[in-house]
Amino acid sequence: MEINELTKILHQNAVDHGWWKDSRTVPELLCLIHSEISEALEGYRNNDWGNIKEELADAIIRILDFCGAYEIDIEHEILRKHQKNIERPYKHGNKRL
Repeated sequence: MEINELTKILHQNAVDHGWWKDSRTVPELLCLIHSEISEALEGYRNNDWGNIKEELADAIIRILDFCGAYEIDIEHEILRKHQKNIERPYKHGNKRL
């Protein structure tokens, strides 16, 4: 299955379960994505890899739901960004965490 196909399936499931009955704002959706990442961090803090994996899946599902709602061709964007990353120098920017 390709990513855009999965995006359509996941978004339709969210619609079918009432998550899009009312309009959802971009800031709301981004905060929901962020909350799943924060939950994965808590899984890490608790040494719970099962929870980390589940929350990462939730984050991806939320991202793809967002893309489905806003008709973002995420496959194209991922490949475009990957190509950009390939062309960057080793540890570009030399930033610290």
